[in-house]
Amino acid sequence: MIRTSLLIFGMLSLGSLGYAQSDSVSVRQNYTKLDRQISMRDGVKLYTVIYVPKDASKTNPYPILMERTPYSAGPYGETNYPKSGPGPNKHLSQEKYIFVSQDVRGRYMSEGNFEEMTPGLDSYSVAPKPGKKTAKPATPVPTDESTDTYDTIEWLLKNIPNNNGRVGLMGISYPGFYASAALPNAHPALKAVSPQAPVTDEFIGDDARHNGAFFLLDNFSFMNYFDAPRKGPVEDYDPMFAWRPTDVYKFFLELGPIKNANNPSYFNNRAKIWNEYLQHDTYDDYWQKRNIRPHLKNIKPATLVVGGWFDAEDLFGALRTYEAIEKQSTGNQNKLVMGPWTHGAWARDNWSQFGPLSFGQNTAQYFRDKLESTFFAFHLKEKGTFDAPEALVFDTGTNQWKSFDAWPPRSAQSRSFYLAPAQKLTTSPPADTDSYEEYVSDPAKPVPYTNGVQARRNNQYVIEDQRFVANRPDVVVFESEPLSEDMAVSGPINAKLFASTTRTDADFIVKIIDVLPDSAKVVNGIQMANYQRLIRAEVLRGRFRNSFSKPEPFKPGEVTSVTFQLPDVMHTFRKGHRLMIQVQHSWFPIVDRNPQTFVNISTAEASDFQKATMRLYHDTSHPSRIEVLLTEK
Repeated sequence: MIRTSLLIFGMLSLGSLGYAQSDSVSVRQNYTKLDRQISMRDGVKLYTVIYVPKDASKTNPYPILMERTPYSAGPYGETNYPKSGPGPNKHLSQEKYIFVSQDVRGRYMSEGNFEEMTPGLDSYSVAPKPGKKTAKPATPVPTDESTDTYDTIEWLLKNIPNNNGRVGLMGISYPGFYASAALPNAHPALKAVSPQAPVTDEFIGDDARHNGAFFLLDNFSFMNYFDAPRKGPVEDYDPMFAWRPTDVYKFFLELGPIKNANNPSYFNNRAKIWNEYLQHDTYDDYWQKRNIRPHLKNIKPATLVVGGWFDAEDLFGALRTYEAIEKQSTGNQNKLVMGPWTHGAWARDNWSQFGPLSFGQNTAQYFRDKLESTFFAFHLKEKGTFDAPEALVFDTGTNQWKSFDAWPPRSAQSRSFYLAPAQKLTTSPPADTDSYEEYVSDPAKPVPYTNGVQARRNNQYVIEDQRFVANRPDVVVFESEPLSEDMAVSGPINAKLFASTTRTDADFIVKIIDVLPDSAKVVNGIQMANYQRLIRAEVLRGRFRNSFSKPEPFKPGEVTSVTFQLPDVMHTFRKGHRLMIQVQHSWFPIVDRNPQTFVNISTAEASDFQKATMRLYHDTSHPSRIEVLLTEK
């Protein structure tokens, strides 16, 4: 789900991606536009926009390429053609397909009620297939995103002439979820699906929460627009309140406890999903039903799962969607592509650098030319070949694409790096019997997630120089000696800490950092000598250290094991660089503040927010460490 701006919503919708535009006259000359309302099995009609190539015929049929979206299938009306498109990028548009974009149930011009992330994917097996005559059911016919996709495909095959009987489906972010949701019990005509940065499990690692910690900044901004109530089909949504802060750190600190977001000036209890997010503060039935991973089994269509190493929204979703299909669908043609991209950046016209990082190539064009276009052409048109490796991933330390026959690589070997006294990071277990760092975490002065004054989320925070917090007294730092040879880290990273607090709750943020040497050169105008480049960071709300469903308070002063997983990386730490670990207990305002007392955070009072004295242990009985997977150089 995209949490940044309305501009991005439009940029990522089918038919309006940012590439060299062909004007609407060209689209009009080559395609016939059809606006249809397609009835689902329960009678709800979904607004669907269809572009049919004018040269389609019985002797020249085209496959169907779909996107289902909560972000508008417009422009609406058969006389209104898009200024760019009609495909998701110029490469696919040049290939020609019957392009279909559909407003999902309860969004924009579609009928029905919208529910956040509703796979519910077991219902298809018990719901009557469309067209089958049955007695009127005593209860409503079960529907979900799987059945809606199935019914849409069925209608398109029967009602859009000159299709070749093959269907593909793709989407980025929330539309990526709808691509994933088409996979269980898929329509037989659905041959190729590409979930790209798909929202997958919002409590564990995607947009809403990470390991239980609420992502405040993104959701506050996004839900102001996305969660606006509607009385029926609409062509657009109005934000619920005016919000143009100049300093988001200052704004959210002054806002106070998160319950104040429902003040009359802001959501004022009008935002259904926002309230659900806060009310369901454990991994309960609400979240578990919205986790699509258990349903990604026995998948038949070929899949191309795409994600970006610098994706601040849905890095988790891409990695875990691929993993779930791989583990539960023996024999499926399931491929993974992970590039040096932010959220959806592979859809940009050019992506050859990001902040101070230069990749030496247009990675977005490479993806579209060599992977996406050939994937759909092969499976939908039986054109050419598609010989991508099982996992094609970009090494963010060497700027090279690497191929593997599995992800994580089968050859990867585990290695531990131990926290040690004097801010050291070593490969040897600690020898001391009583060793720890002691410091104070104060929710009144939370650690900022990024440097400087920002009016909105700084998208570069995922690679940012961490020296701006390294000297804070509430951030503890551990650094290795310069590496004697290159070290390629590939796969998830496990943090295994031993800590205590004088309060009853705490967040834990662990950062993996590549420290460049003194000799590093200026890149894109930025001095890179001693740059502390963030490679990966993740948060755990400490109450969920043993169970996401059954939170537990900390016992003040008691040493406690805190273990969690950071999302995967593919990064080579070069010879002469250092590996650094930073640990902190706030990451504001990307993540809401933990009061550090075991209370319901959604209803917490200002008085619940308390300083805590933290201890992070590194001795023989409590060997705090990170565990990484290393592959051969």
